[in-house]
Amino acid sequence: MTFVNSQLFWAMAIPLFIFTYLILTHKDTFLQIFDEKVLKRLTTDDNSLPLVVRNVMLITAIFFMMVAMGRPVIDNGDRVVQLEGLSVVVGLDISGSMRSQDVYPSRLEFAKKKIIELLNELPNDDVGLIAFAYTSFVLAPFTADKETLKVLVEGVNDKYINMGSTDFTILADFSAEVLKGKKPKILVIFSDGGDKDRLEKFSEIIAKEGISLYVVLLGTIEGSPVITSKGKTLKQNGKMVITQRNDELGAIAMNNNGAYIVATNGEDDIKNLVHTIKSHHQSEQKGEIVIHDREELFHYPLGFGLLLLLLSFSSLPRKFQKRIKNG
Repeated sequence: MTFVNSQLFWAMAIPLFIFTYLILTHKDTFLQIFDEKVLKRLTTDDNSLPLVVRNVMLITAIFFMMVAMGRPVIDNGDRVVQLEGLSVVVGLDISGSMRSQDVYPSRLEFAKKKIIELLNELPNDDVGLIAFAYTSFVLAPFTADKETLKVLVEGVNDKYINMGSTDFTILADFSAEVLKGKKPKILVIFSDGGDKDRLEKFSEIIAKEGISLYVVLLGTIEGSPVITSKGKTLKQNGKMVITQRNDELGAIAMNNNGAYIVATNGEDDIKNLVHTIKSHHQSEQKGEIVIHDREELFHYPLGFGLLLLLLSFSSLPRKFQKRIKNG
């Protein structure tokens, strides 16, 4: 057994020794240190316990509480702990097409709902959040704090939406940088797709960086009008602009050690996706750390000291004392 705070114990040893000497010998100098009322309280004798016994119990109680403050432990040495779980980057599409309302209430709001479902299915995994459109940026670094992540996801609103088209090349480079040093490299994208020419370059970079891609596709094949920030339908040359879901992004996921789903109103879609992710990477871990293993023992002397302190200040009921005196 060793003491973590041994210096604290020894620092209090001398004051305890002086206190013990004064309280047991009742020297006059003791009155110069303690108030008379305090001293009377510490040394009260009510015939239930002898004065010396009471004072010894008080001093012993203080000693055991000092031992507790010294924090006794059994040192078991260093131990290697495996960190289970995965590191996952979740990407949210905030391009102009995400205002479309072919899923209720909009593709963006529906995507947020699905991301929260995903977070619920990854309780022990580290998740980082990014948003992407013409550029990409971090919404939250890797963390296991899912409640904070949910708040951040809920905070993404219409003001985040960029009317520019999605640049998947920049997204691929940015994702590779965020996932640098991670094993495995997992990217989960919530999007309605993108232009075919941009997706080809995206696929090349994803494959080169060894990123496992999983895609949650939003919207419908039939498509829906693009909505502006003012809530009006976007028109070009007098014609309504329609945005359709592009499943090509799902095909890229299948070619990069991943999978894709089309988001539905139920919860099984996200559960199935997480099951697929876990089955693909079940043998991989986040790493390992070395911890110093200690078994805490302070509660034993603390509990015993408090018990002695209680007994030293207690007394027998007067009626019980009278019965003892009267035989």
